[in-house]
Amino acid sequence: MRMTENGEDSSPSQPVVGVLPGGAGGKDPGEVSGDNRPVNPTTEDNKTTKLLNNTMKITQDVRDQSSKTSTYQPRPPLLPKPPALSKGGNSGSVEEKVRSRRLMNSQESLTDPAETGSSTESLKEDSTVTGVFTLSGAATLRNGQGSVVGPQSAPSGSPVFRARGQSFSEYERGPHDHHSDPAEQRPSGPFPALEQSLASASLRTANRIDRDCVDYGIVPGRAGQERLQLHRNLSDSRLLDNMVSDNISVNSMKSTFSVLNPIRPRDVRNRSFLEGSVLGSGALLGAEELDRYFPERRVGIYIATWNMQGEKGLPNNLDDLLLPTDSEFAQDFYIIGVQEGCPDRREWEIRLQETLGPYYVMLYAASHGVLYLTVFVRRDLIWFCSEVEHATVTTRIMSQIKTKGAVGIGFTFFGTSFLFITSHFTSGDSKVYERILDYNKIIEALALPNGLPDTNPYRSTSSDVTTRFDEVFWFGDFNFRLSKDRVGVEAILNQNPGVDMGPLLHHDQLSKEMKDGSIFKGFQEAPIQFFPTYKYDVGCDMYDTTSKQRTPSYTDRILFRNRQVDDIKVIKYTSCSTIKTSDHRPVIAMFQVKLRPGRDNIPLGAGQFDRSLYLEGIRRRITRELKKSDAIKNQGSSTICSIS
Repeated sequence: MRMTENGEDSSPSQPVVGVLPGGAGGKDPGEVSGDNRPVNPTTEDNKTTKLLNNTMKITQDVRDQSSKTSTYQPRPPLLPKPPALSKGGNSGSVEEKVRSRRLMNSQESLTDPAETGSSTESLKEDSTVTGVFTLSGAATLRNGQGSVVGPQSAPSGSPVFRARGQSFSEYERGPHDHHSDPAEQRPSGPFPALEQSLASASLRTANRIDRDCVDYGIVPGRAGQERLQLHRNLSDSRLLDNMVSDNISVNSMKSTFSVLNPIRPRDVRNRSFLEGSVLGSGALLGAEELDRYFPERRVGIYIATWNMQGEKGLPNNLDDLLLPTDSEFAQDFYIIGVQEGCPDRREWEIRLQETLGPYYVMLYAASHGVLYLTVFVRRDLIWFCSEVEHATVTTRIMSQIKTKGAVGIGFTFFGTSFLFITSHFTSGDSKVYERILDYNKIIEALALPNGLPDTNPYRSTSSDVTTRFDEVFWFGDFNFRLSKDRVGVEAILNQNPGVDMGPLLHHDQLSKEMKDGSIFKGFQEAPIQFFPTYKYDVGCDMYDTTSKQRTPSYTDRILFRNRQVDDIKVIKYTSCSTIKTSDHRPVIAMFQVKLRPGRDNIPLGAGQFDRSLYLEGIRRRITRELKKSDAIKNQGSSTICSIS
């Protein structure tokens, strides 16, 4: 035995039996032959390349000759065994180890529903055994005699697929697998790739690296060939095992049950609340959407307050209360506050829905004893309202009696926050101080807002709820009286029949206290040009004719406050003289309120409203219209008979 300079055995060896270009007995340049020529190291890569390229060109004669060959006698390998296999004294050939390992991986992929095995990790294990890869990711093994073991090298763009239900397909058995049946016929040429259909969910790639994975990049190799290079961590590619075997692996992550684009967790983490602000475009509460619905950025608000005196009987028609004939347009919001409301609060709300009809829905309703506060909004604007919150305060010493106090409702519309308060203060001509105490207790104890963000926290104070909202409307029976005897009040009323109420307001307790700054700080009131709303005889226009002879007064009022100057513009402020079922006349007011774009940190109400109340109100409205039409028909068809 002779040794070369590199320590390799250069003694004669047996001819190599394998797939050679010239036939069964051909020799490849660079191999060790019987003429004692040493191995040329520079041609080792060329030999490997030729073996890979000539594998697909096997002729029928070679296969026939292979089938007639007698039992194959293994020969010692030309090169030493890989260190990974030579250690540990493991028995068996490289081919058997690879075949058993692949069979085990295939069975694991069948039994593991989560498919935790990664094709790229299997590829990493193959690299320690063979060190030879094709571009499509299929491993090519060479045994000790130079024969090709494993799947055939497929050209780029034609990946080899393996069915999940097959533990070891014939595609994975090489054309010269000596453990297979020698008489088995195998097709010549490259194997056709399976149809890449997303509908076939049972397909997956076999030892295939997906080019869409960001961990890999195509780098140029020798002889114009390309090879895949690992950029980051191989374990990051485990996600590919859960994807369908298709070229759009990353796109296949899109939801199959929704047409919406997927949202990445990092996008949710990095989302800025600046979206949807004044500078935002396309946001639900942003400037673009606001200008689409309100080009002048003003919304119509209709407010009505009424002390119902606790009467069970309601007016037959509430159109005059909510839909006055002298108004050209209906408003966007209707807010109705009631003091000493009727016993059946649900019936009252249904009557309001019946009057407003299908254009409006009840956004929210709250109560405190016999204090009722209801908010209606146009149906097509409900999507721009935030969640609604309410709070109540009692001003009675005994909290069980809930006839005096306040109830407030707060919400945000686009980027403007609203607070509506209806209240009932202490009664009595001389109890001004008690009424001021009621006011102070309400602004300190009314716990709003709770979850809604303050649109301008720098101008808010914890001791006054009215400073924590952009637009505040406070209405109800404040019970402030006129500090003048009844004879003098009636004389002024007879001299100025509804034209100028200035002389009366000089004696108004509320106007005086507001000027002194002891109550309703920062609030305004529109000019009063209507008669006092208290106290009437029920069913007529006469003031109190009982023995008490109470002085007519402006007990029912509507006040407003805004953070920015001129945000609220008064359109109408009057009383409803046609509703006479109580000793109070209802007071109504219409406003135009300036709106601002909203931000995405506002919790939206998701279009919630009282659906059952809406359906009942519409049903009653239809029934009323049918009865009216039937009455007209019966009146037209009736005849009058005369008796002579």
